[in-house]
Formats: sequence, structure tokens, C-alpha cells
Amino acid sequence: MKKPFEVIDALEADNSRLAKEAIFKAESDAGNDIFFEGCGLALNSLITFGLKKVPIHGGPDGQGLPWEAFVELTEQLRSRALTGNDARAAVELCLSSAKQQEWNSWYRRILIKDLRCGASEKTINNSVAKKYKVPVFTCQLAHDSTNHESKVCGQKLIEVKLDGVRVLTIVYPDGQVDQFSRNGKELLNFGHIKSQFEKTVTGLTEPVVFDGEVMSSSFQDLMKQVHRKDNVEASDAVLHLFDFIPLKDFQKGMWDRKQIDRSEKLKAWKDLWTAETPNVDIVGQELVDLDSSVGQARYTEINAQAIKGGYEGIMLKDVNAPYECKRSVAWLKLKPFIEVSLNVVGVEEGTGRNEGRLGAIICEGLDDGKNISVNVGSGFSDNNRDDYWNSKSKLFGQIVEVRADAVTQNQDGTYSLRFPRFLRFRGFEVGEKL
Repeated sequence: MKKPFEVIDALEADNSRLAKEAIFKAESDAGNDIFFEGCGLALNSLITFGLKKVPIHGGPDGQGLPWEAFVELTEQLRSRALTGNDARAAVELCLSSAKQQEWNSWYRRILIKDLRCGASEKTINNSVAKKYKVPVFTCQLAHDSTNHESKVCGQKLIEVKLDGVRVLTIVYPDGQVDQFSRNGKELLNFGHIKSQFEKTVTGLTEPVVFDGEVMSSSFQDLMKQVHRKDNVEASDAVLHLFDFIPLKDFQKGMWDRKQIDRSEKLKAWKDLWTAETPNVDIVGQELVDLDSSVGQARYTEINAQAIKGGYEGIMLKDVNAPYECKRSVAWLKLKPFIEVSLNVVGVEEGTGRNEGRLGAIICEGLDDGKNISVNVGSGFSDNNRDDYWNSKSKLFGQIVEVRADAVTQNQDGTYSLRFPRFLRFRGFEVGEKL
């Protein structure tokens, strides 16, 4: 049986996934419990130590740090019995006791939550028996509505899709607050938000996971701050919550409480703690019946407002669905779009498989005070391309409806459309709009 740091060295030495799985399998067969216990501490995202930096051992070897002593350190860090300067001093003491190789290749990597050997919890779970299985951190994710159009119906909660960073905040009854990215990476740079959650634990009887998106004044600035270790400036960041789930159910992978009930309870939580949580907000939702003409009209209006507001898109959520820690059709994301009517002023022949038939129509027109010029080459069926090319002279002057993501401005000041696609012709005669 190899020492844990020797196993890490072997994993680092071979980039083959099969080779790594074989190494894990061999250590499992040998009953290397300490190695897999350490892997669990490093790879289980819900185990956190609250450390931003862990020093590298660059001095003389100590006498060696027993595993039991290291585990005691991790327990004190996990429970937050050690924090701040006390935590740093305890880590330094353990470092001085350890040998360089065992610290740098094993103990330190556990504390930084990164084994740095090209292996994840999924690699271990694919390789070894259940007794060494590492929990995989997953949250609910949305499907693209274009692939599930039949699900865009019935009663849905509609909300805008924010362009920020997904953050899962776990609040414990003792006041501990941990934050993670959607992939289980611990986030340490939103301390002002954590401190606000700490004020809300009164009456909390079990750990709760709050699901949301952090937004800042600039997305680019926010991304620079997310994992920065020094000179952090994220005080303007606001966490916009859209769901929650008890931690025990999050770990199971599902909570059967209906979406609409969760949304109402989340609003009530915010109403109770408004004064204590100025940097925590609730994403606005509206209940719409997409099976009714009124609901369809309202959906179109919300879509238009999302475009005008510069949001990334729209979310549709099934009111009766549970929270599931996987990608689910209960949540559908829709990219907002606009529809613009333009004049056909030219046509282009296609290339490749479209040679000898329509490649694109050249369109111009005025929309909302902007002169738009754009080539539209998608949205046509093969039959469209043949028919329109054979009667291309009849296309000139026709009014065509084009769907796009947004109006864009070119460097020369002219306007175009982002991702334009042909929708339909608007009349039967030149210049006719029905």
C-alpha cells in the first residue's frame, strides 16, 4: 500500500484517464482508507476550511505529521473553532511538523481543496466501490426551450435570466455561511453578503441552501473578483435569489416542495429579513398561463421588456415541479428575441451544399429610428432555398419578417442584427404588409 503522497505523484505522472482509474482501483483493493478519506476531504465541496491561502512547505523537514493530527486540524477548521489568525497559526504549526513532500503533495492539497492530479470526484466514483464514493456537487439547471417547445405551455412562473455568477449559499443554524459556484468551487470573496446571512439564522432549525445569481455593476469586473485572493473589491455585488432547498434534500438530489410554494416562502423570508440583507434580493416572478391568449400576450410583453432591459434571457418555471439537482425541463431558458420587418433589396447565391440556390437575402429598412442593413442566411428550409432562388426576381421589394437576438451597432455607426433568421414574408405583393 502506497503512502498518500506517493499515490498523488503516480496520478500526476500519467494523464490517461484509464491509468488514473486503475491507480484508484489498486488503492481501493489495497484498502488504503487514509488516502480515500483525504480525497473525500479535498473533493467533497460541502466540506470547507475557510482558508484563502495555505503556505507551501519550503523549509527543513519536520518529524512528520501524523494523519490523526491533521484530521484534528481539519475538524477545527470545518467547525470554525479556528478562524483568522488562530487558523493561520494552527496551519503553520502543522506545516512545521510535516515533511516537505507529505505537506506539499498531500496535506496542503487537501486544505486548498484541489488534489492537482487531474482527478475529480467523478474519477474516483467511476473507479472504486461505494465505501469510497465522494458526493458530487450538483444544483438544478435549465434546458433550452428551443429543444423542448412542447413544454412551453400551461402555468409558468416567468423571470428574467440574469447575467452574473451562480452562487449557492449554505446557511447553518450556528451562523456558519458557505458559498459555492454551480460546480462546487468555494467562493470566499462575498464576505459582505455572508455577514448579512449570518444575521438571519434566528429560528433556523436546519441548514438551508439559497440558490441565486450574484450581479455587480460590471460583469467583467465581477468575474475578476470571483476567485481573486488579494485586493478584492466586490462590495457592490448583490445576490439575487430565485430558489432555496434544505441542505439534507440538496444532498439527496431532490426536494418535492412545489416551485410556486418555494417561491412564496422565499419572498416571505426576504420580507422578514429585509433590513438585515440589503445586498440580498429576490428575483421578480410573474405567474402566466401560456395556454391562454392573455398569457401569451403577457409573455410577449415580458420578452420585449427583457430585451429593452438588456437581460440575458427569460426563465420559465413549472409551478408544480420539485427542485432537482440536475438539468431539468421544469426550468426552461429562453433567449429574448426581436422581430423586425425589412425590405428585400437583394439576394445571394449559396455556397457548398447551397450552391445553385438561395444562400441569403439582403435586407434593409428603418426600425425604431435605426437604419438596419443585414444579410439573412438562416431560417430557410431546403425547399425555401430552391423556390426562392428560382423566383428570386419576385423577392425584390417584398417585406420580410426577421427574427434576431438584438439590434447591434457597427463600428461605422450603421446598424445590423445579431443572429438574424428568416421568419416569414409579410404579404403577397411587393410592399404589402399583412
